[in-house]
Parts: sequence; structure tokens; C-alpha cells
Amino acid sequence: MTISSHDMRIRDEIAADAPAIGRLVTEALRQLPQATGTEAAIVERLRAEGALTLSLVAEERGEAIGYLAASAARIGNRDGWGLIGPLVVLPSRHRQGIGSALMAEALRRLRTTCRGAALVGDPGYYVRFGFRAFPGLGVAGCPPEVVLALPFDGPTPRGELIHHPAFGLHQPQ
Repeated sequence: MTISSHDMRIRDEIAADAPAIGRLVTEALRQLPQATGTEAAIVERLRAEGALTLSLVAEERGEAIGYLAASAARIGNRDGWGLIGPLVVLPSRHRQGIGSALMAEALRRLRTTCRGAALVGDPGYYVRFGFRAFPGLGVAGCPPEVVLALPFDGPTPRGELIHHPAFGLHQPQ
């Protein structure tokens, strides 16, 4: 499905998008102090391992201006979570609703297949979508206030947020 707003549309990634997505992820995250510089490689590994549940491109006039990836995750011993990340927008296009449009589409799709969505990110941004920190939800080495979840149904998320091995966090599987 494609969502259009003005000249922007959100669509599924196609194979030809991979180089542009890598450049966009690297450029968009370069300024963030928490960025490791490995984010584009993580997306490549997720793609190579067939682990991208969602790979959405925001495009305008043929140019990738935003990107959102989601992969399967586990919280504690409960599978079925969608881990969102990265969500990036070209720096020159910030504050134009592109990230919000990507997130809305991702959540719409994840609601049909997942028990909830989770991410590690700025609560000041992600609370607008319903994400929040939960007592007992965490990722080793991350401040608990940046480990966020949005349960769609079922019990409160509690336990370690387990990422796909492509993230290189060496978590228990």
C-alpha cells in the first residue's frame, strides 16, 4: 500500500533503494550523539538475513527523504513484538511530518501482525505516538527512560527487549 500526501508517498522498499537508504540513514544519524555510525550496516544485515518486517521509504519526486525499518523482537520470553528502528528523515526535511507519516503507517501495519511495537529512542518524540517506558522493560546499557513500548493488546511489557542479532548487542536468544 502507498500513502500519498502532497508530493510525498510512503511505500515498501524495493531492491534498488538499498544504496539510497544506506546514505539516508548515515546522513540523518550523523548529528546524533547516540549514533554509532553502524546503523546503515545494521539495516544491511537485517535485509541480508530477511529480518526486515517493514522497510518503508518516504519518497518525494523519486528521492528517498525518510526511512523506517522494523524487525521482529522479543520482550522477556514473549515473541511477537515489532522493533522499530531506525526511523530517519533527511535533515533538511525535519519538522515536515515525514517521520510522523512513516510511524503512522508502520504502526498501522504492525497492529495486524504484532502484539505491540517497541523501540529505543527519545521519549520526547515518541510519546506522541503512544510509546512510553514501562517499569521492568529495558535493554542492557540503555537508560530505562529511552526503552519504549506501545502494546497493542495483552499484558504490560516486562523484561529485556531482545533485538535481532544483526544489531550486534549480543543479547540472549
